[in-house]
Amino acid sequence: MSDTKGAGEGNSALGKKPFKRSKSHFADRVTADGRDGWPVEAGRYRLVVSRACPWASRAVISRRLLGLEDALPMAVTDPIQDDRSWRFTLDPGGRDPVLGIRYLAEAYEAREPGAPGGVSVPALVDVGSGRLVTNDYQQLTLDLATEWRDLHREGAPDLYPEGLRDELDEVMEEVYEDVNNGVYRAGFANSQKEYAAAYEGVFHRLEALSRRLEDRRYLVGDTITEADIRLFTTLVRFDAVYHGHFKCNRHKLTEDPVLWAYARDLYQTPGFGDTVDFDHIKRHYYRVHEGINPTRVVPLGPDLSGWLTAHGREELGGRPFGDGSPPGPVRRGEEVPAAGRP
Repeated sequence: MSDTKGAGEGNSALGKKPFKRSKSHFADRVTADGRDGWPVEAGRYRLVVSRACPWASRAVISRRLLGLEDALPMAVTDPIQDDRSWRFTLDPGGRDPVLGIRYLAEAYEAREPGAPGGVSVPALVDVGSGRLVTNDYQQLTLDLATEWRDLHREGAPDLYPEGLRDELDEVMEEVYEDVNNGVYRAGFANSQKEYAAAYEGVFHRLEALSRRLEDRRYLVGDTITEADIRLFTTLVRFDAVYHGHFKCNRHKLTEDPVLWAYARDLYQTPGFGDTVDFDHIKRHYYRVHEGINPTRVVPLGPDLSGWLTAHGREELGGRPFGDGSPPGPVRRGEEVPAAGRP
């Protein structure tokens, strides 16, 4: 998670001091022409993610929609961090089987010892050197959609269509400021005024998005784009963690008919719901954010069965994958365990 420094002092302090999301310290880009020294190359890099983290989940969804599983292998961290942050305790021996490290922090240290900004996901690591390449979660998925095009699967959607980029950038900026980051500003606020401002921003934007989506299936254009991915990763976590844990409780997602149907439509689209692990999500937020949940008790709800119910959004038309096709079955070994699914 881009703001999380670790599960020690950094997390216990959340909610006790003003919240400010740090910028990505490592903003190198992996590009087709390799202009930053990191050319697109199948198998060269490892994508390190947490299924709990909404910023990392963007990359997980994009990778699957674009069919980059072979070109960009993925490592999934434990949702529970310790004082050295993200760790590979889900793997045999507690080490990533490719990078050979116990903590993602080791790849950060290999790149720049003592680097500021903490250890965050998603992270792209150069397998050969073991060095971090980038943790720029805002740019990473845009590059997967554009710079990695030669390695996309046949039928991959255009997630960042050139003719719609101005509108996409505008919508994504609003979603980021008020929704993606807004829920964090509300949840980690340390004053009533700070909380109220973030809270109002979250629901003002959600109401505007609900109106926008009343008569259109997707946020921009008639196909799934990067904008839908970015909104989805917050909506899918809303009732499970943001409504209660982050005090964004004016209403639940399930109480907004438009956004709830929109979120279910995406969840049931291959590449979205099949990447979501509600177990990882809940355990991470409630057990790691000790500053706002000192008991570390994880709630048993909400009921997840509604995610699989009919949504009716097909009536609005739209072509989910444009002229392309949906991705195939989830790769063996990357399936979400039963505990994390409805």
